[in-house]
Amino acid sequence: MASRPLPRPTAVHLALALSLCTLPQTPAATAEVTELRTISWQPELYHGWPTLARRSDGDLWVSWSGGRESHVCPFGQVHAMVSKDNGKSWTWPRVLLDGPIDDRDSGLVETAKGSLLVTTFTSLAYEDSLGKARAMAEYTDKGWVSRAMPPDQLARWLAAHERLDDAARKAELGQWLIRSTDGGISWSARVPTLVNSPHGPVSLRDGRLLYAGKELWTETRRIGVCESVDDGLTWRWLAEIPTRPGDDARNSYHELHAVEAADGTIVAHIRNHNQANAGETLQSESTDGGRTWSQPHPIGVWGLPSHLLRLQDGRLLMTYGHRRPPFGNQARLSTDHGKTWGHAMILSADGTGGDLGYPSSVELADGTLLTVWYEASKSPEAKTSKAVLRQARWKLVP
Repeated sequence: MASRPLPRPTAVHLALALSLCTLPQTPAATAEVTELRTISWQPELYHGWPTLARRSDGDLWVSWSGGRESHVCPFGQVHAMVSKDNGKSWTWPRVLLDGPIDDRDSGLVETAKGSLLVTTFTSLAYEDSLGKARAMAEYTDKGWVSRAMPPDQLARWLAAHERLDDAARKAELGQWLIRSTDGGISWSARVPTLVNSPHGPVSLRDGRLLYAGKELWTETRRIGVCESVDDGLTWRWLAEIPTRPGDDARNSYHELHAVEAADGTIVAHIRNHNQANAGETLQSESTDGGRTWSQPHPIGVWGLPSHLLRLQDGRLLMTYGHRRPPFGNQARLSTDHGKTWGHAMILSADGTGGDLGYPSSVELADGTLLTVWYEASKSPEAKTSKAVLRQARWKLVP
């Protein structure tokens, strides 16, 4: 019996075949975690919001908000430590900056000229807790006693708070960076940066520094990018990132980070707390060096905030905190310059609650990856929660 001739392909068939050929392929890689450990030295302190960076000479630096006794307190300092053996060991932490009010978060980047930039912002968020404690306090022969705070803690907070008067404390609010041009031996005075984000600015291939972030202490509190063309000495506003219709950027967009993809696209991630896609990461792109940006859009990732890294092979890596079960940190890959993101790869899933995350990652010379984040836990007998820095060593398995 003669075979029936195959039907001639229609325009619909051809369009479908073409679409299937050009659909972005979901990365098949998985994460194989080979090490998971605590790297911070001072368990009596609260370590928060770190950034990890790999210098051109191979040294690793991690900076964070240290000297703390809790998530919100008046004692924050900018700390840093160094590893010369790919994270196998770390130096004793050094205080890089200790202002008169709370220094929070810490971004870190090496510039094209080899300078180190460490970012932070100052905050008076602790005043709410202190105000409540003082409102419930009475002065006795043992000093101030409050039902809202242990006497020794109240005494410490008041002593720190009263280093400045009200006007001087408010004048200390800002977004800052400090610079080192001698490998971290000495550091500059604070430089204002216009915006802030936890992991700081990034170096672009044209030599500029681009800082995707948020104005913290202005009335408008814009979301956007600023740039530096003089190795971080000065900063100027470059562009505002548009607001998605229905969103409140001022109150619900936070904690950005950006990366330059291999095709020149700059991808920025935004922590989103609007009702639409609440708790997800939104993404905006620029194809003209950061001068204009697309409208933020969801990428199907619940978790935040994000850190972005371009790998040696051109793929993009995002790492982010996952603040619901399983509590921990996750990663995803993009093989198409940020147009799509692959499946979640779990780096840690043993957290005891949602006070964790802000992971940042570096790629080592052999292609393995190192990710550092902060993680809080509270034992039943502890008066306040403490937080440590943890590290995952891992590799991508095809």
